[in-house]
Amino acid sequence: MLRQYELVERVLSYDPNADEALLNRAYVYTVQKHGTQKRASGDPYFSHPVEVAGLMTDLQLDQETIITALLHDTVEDTLATIEDIEKHFGKEVARLVDGVTKLSKIEAMPEDERAAENLRKFLLAMSEDIRVLLVKLADRMHNMRTLHFIKKPEKRLRIARETMDIYAPLAERVGMYEYMREMQQLAFEQLEPDAYKTITGRLEQIRMQDGGQVDAIALAIKQALAEAGLQVEVTGREKHPYSIWKKMAERHVSFEQVTDIMAFRVITENEADCYAAMGVLHTVWQFIPGKFKDYISTPKNNGYRSLHTSLIYENSMRVEVQIRTRHMHQKNEFGLAAHWAYKQGDRPDGQVGWLRDLIEIVDASHDAEELLEHTRLAIYQDRIFAFTPKGALHQLPVGSTPVDFAFAVHTDLGAQTVGAKINGRHMPLRTPLNNGDVVEIIKSKKAAPQLSWLSFVVTGKARAAIRRSVRLKEREEVIEIGTKLFEDIAARVPAKIGKKAITDAVKRLEMSEPDDLMYAVGAAKLEDREVMEALVPGCTADMEEREDWSRQDKAISIRGLTPGAGYHLSECCHPVPGDRIVGLRSPGKGVEVHTIDCLQLATGVDADWLDLSWGKASKGAVGHLRATLYDRPGALAEMAGIFGQNMANIRALTLSQTEHPFGVYEVDLEVQDLAHLTRIVSALRASDAVAQAERI
Repeated sequence: MLRQYELVERVLSYDPNADEALLNRAYVYTVQKHGTQKRASGDPYFSHPVEVAGLMTDLQLDQETIITALLHDTVEDTLATIEDIEKHFGKEVARLVDGVTKLSKIEAMPEDERAAENLRKFLLAMSEDIRVLLVKLADRMHNMRTLHFIKKPEKRLRIARETMDIYAPLAERVGMYEYMREMQQLAFEQLEPDAYKTITGRLEQIRMQDGGQVDAIALAIKQALAEAGLQVEVTGREKHPYSIWKKMAERHVSFEQVTDIMAFRVITENEADCYAAMGVLHTVWQFIPGKFKDYISTPKNNGYRSLHTSLIYENSMRVEVQIRTRHMHQKNEFGLAAHWAYKQGDRPDGQVGWLRDLIEIVDASHDAEELLEHTRLAIYQDRIFAFTPKGALHQLPVGSTPVDFAFAVHTDLGAQTVGAKINGRHMPLRTPLNNGDVVEIIKSKKAAPQLSWLSFVVTGKARAAIRRSVRLKEREEVIEIGTKLFEDIAARVPAKIGKKAITDAVKRLEMSEPDDLMYAVGAAKLEDREVMEALVPGCTADMEEREDWSRQDKAISIRGLTPGAGYHLSECCHPVPGDRIVGLRSPGKGVEVHTIDCLQLATGVDADWLDLSWGKASKGAVGHLRATLYDRPGALAEMAGIFGQNMANIRALTLSQTEHPFGVYEVDLEVQDLAHLTRIVSALRASDAVAQAERI
């Protein structure tokens, strides 16, 4: 593990202006916060963030990234908060730590949840600042190096699979090939232990038998280039076990049939020497047709540049050769991280083209399964190159069609595609594209993506956009049906339903907009009763209970009063059956019945209090309402209509206040009980004629 002074010295070696005190404070902070926590290996937990920070210094990243690496687990695994991080280390570090924390939660949740919402957060955090991903990749790298210490096999397999499916491809997409290769190697050892053991054993046998053949071939290549006047460095190695196993699986061949197990790298001084070296090698040894790739003139999406060729060496041995400049090699091994070394003074923005495509996929994906499918399609690379008629270059996965090409150019172009020309000839939309094809898209503004396209498109961006368009079209049709059904439901509600009532219903149902309500009705996700209750709460109560209730033509039954005792319902709070009530007995006044929250109770300190409740036979009382109506024709009639629909009789109606554009009315209303009164208030509030309604 790096000691404190060693880590600081590493940073100062490439950034003399780094804040030494801040780096020291971050080191001490992570040691203190993680305290006595231990890793599965038995090492102190803080050794992990320190090693991750060390990996970031290898990439010569800025001090904010180094500090983020030191602190990346503090919020997840200690009592530290993002607010604490911001207070001690600033807003930028806090933002980066928050981003890495969200990515870490991917590993701590159930499979489905982890695959959906947290992968979404992962990609969005990457889009804001790619350094979040760089720290996370280094975090995963160190975790993979110590994976064998974890005792539970199922946990090791889960981490290895996640590394192989998500993190290694992402490392490739940002051009960090060293990270990608090591992650794949360590994951392969866990996922396919028998295959790993067999291949590494065979490679060991080859090393013992060939008598230094790799070094001999490297020397022969260097001598051939030196005789042509080229000063180069040549290194050779066997391919990694995972690379060999993958080739065996793809080609369905045995280990003996994999001919290009050896790979060599030629490092030149400049770009012109790359092509000169390639010419020399193709002259001295026979090259294999179809195996030459020029990634210098047409770099990969992640910025990778190199010449690739395969040669037939002595005894029909096939060897792979990569030719690149020293600068290309540095960028190829460390990818986007190499662009953002502190000494270059560049700020990482993360807004590379493929990452923008991933964000579009996040927005378009419907669920966990789609999101994972589309993301994997977007991050795995096996590419071809195609051109627009104006010469713009687009990289696409092998097997891509004109529809994939159209969506790669622009989402709107893909949506409007009706046909395509490939190299000037009209071709079916399902035609696979080849390297170098010139593709012209024929479009129409009236066109829309077709469901049948899903049978042949291969890019995640195209699949996500097509599925989203199809879902939206289906949604529009369901909304149209739901709107017609809603009109029938609204006609059964004892109130006039307008925009206000619909808006309130949407809120009560915790939806975002009226279209969501219409879709739920059309898709039968809501029962009629639920919709009616959302429009006018309480309106679906059993109407049979509201039959001929009396208008106070007999005494109300109140438990707690002596039979025959005189009482009267207070005029200050107008209690109705269903309210919690108390009695207030004053000399010469009998018993006054009040609601429990009546303000007038405060004046009865010297009176006797009685604990009362309504009897079972209690039906009928006068409720008092205040309604603020818009001052326009028909408003008062609409309010009266609501009373009639709800079988309530007006005892008194007073216009208490007028102030344009409102009129305030106080109403004495005969009601059955509290529930009846509440339904009436809900119906008033649902009306577009009523600005406000309340019981007083």
